[in-house]
Amino acid sequence: MSQANIFADIPKQLPEELFTTLFKNPHVHIERIVSQGHASAEGFWYDQPWDEWVLVLQGQARLAYEGQADSLLNAGDYALITAHTKHRVAWTAAGEATVWLAVHSCPPD
Repeated sequence: MSQANIFADIPKQLPEELFTTLFKNPHVHIERIVSQGHASAEGFWYDQPWDEWVLVLQGQARLAYEGQADSLLNAGDYALITAHTKHRVAWTAAGEATVWLAVHSCPPD
């Protein structure tokens, strides 16, 4: 058995986004992501071969999708990003930590 708190060990200053794997097996990868004013590099798009479900637990973020309207996520909001949907983090709140829970479905081999 393993137990922890999703809000534990969040540094006050984050020069880069913090990615922490919480659980991983051949079918699913669950991670905590902590952002603080971070965004994807201009012109960079994620294009993943798997589905990703994200939930903002604390803070705010804006997701951009290629060819679609941006999506503002507040605490409690979640989004399903289907495989090969080009997306990027356009903005996260600078004044507080934005804590995400991300669930990645692993593609079959």
